[in-house]
Order: sequence, then structure tokens, then C-alpha cells
Amino acid sequence: MDISPKGDPGGFIKVLDSKTLAIPDRIGNHRGDTLFNLLENPAVAVVFMVPKRKEVVRVNGRAEIARDPELLKTMTVNGHQPDLAIIVRVKEAFFHCGKSMIRSGLWQPDMWGSVDGLASYGQAVKDHAELPEPIEAVEQMMADNETDRLYLYRTTQSGRANHSR
Repeated sequence: MDISPKGDPGGFIKVLDSKTLAIPDRIGNHRGDTLFNLLENPAVAVVFMVPKRKEVVRVNGRAEIARDPELLKTMTVNGHQPDLAIIVRVKEAFFHCGKSMIRSGLWQPDMWGSVDGLASYGQAVKDHAELPEPIEAVEQMMADNETDRLYLYRTTQSGRANHSR
């Protein structure tokens, strides 16, 4: 089983027809785990979480990997076209009530717990991979990854979309 968070500007998952979705495969950790796992076991579940909405939508189905240039072109964001897309053939789709989202306070920052005392992402990666580099170098690598390899999608003060990077 593979769990891989996906996200882009609203509408990034394309509805190809009433039973088919397409999800762009964006640059991540360059490991390709999701794609290898889909080749071995194409059963998938997708959970849609929308900011400020307490309900989630779950879709179960079977996935395949696509390289259709026309499809990939429609998934371009700020000049970044994915190399591949994951096609999901929907077997079932349904809402989950929002009770867990309400209890967690996910969309309410004033309810978030403290992260004091938790290891940073860089520290976790360093420890897990047993990297010999000093933590400062690993943290800098993580910071560079977020600024140099990530396109951004922001909203201007007027509420209009603004793409950068």
C-alpha cells in the first residue's frame, strides 16, 4: 500500500468522465514509490480534503499510469507540466461526515497543538537515512528543496490567482 499526499491549485484533479479521474504526478522525492506500487497493485483510494470544508470525499478504484501528452498539457501549472499522470477508474465514491475534521480542528489554527519538542523534518530525515551531514546542512537542503524545486500558487489581495516560480 502506498499513501502519497497530492496537491495543487483547486481543480488540479481532472474529471475525464463520470467514472475517470486524472491526477498529475508532480516532482517529489524522486523515488517513484507510488508509481512502482501502482504497477504491483493498482487498487487505490483517494481522500479529498478541501480547506474550510469539514466533510471529505473518498474515491476507491483502480489506477494506471498515463503519459498522454494532450492530457499532461492540461495539467500544466505555471509552466510545470507533469511527466506522468495517475488515471483512476472509479469504482465507488462517497462522502464521509465531518466529525473527525471537527474534532481535530484541522482548519482552525487556534486549536492546533504545539510542535515544541518535535523533531524537525530535516532531523527526521537525517535520523531515518542515517545521514552523516550535520543537521544544519540537511535543514538547508530541505529549505532549498522548497524554494528551488517548488512552483507556488498564491492568491493576490484582490483574490485573483498569481503563479510564481
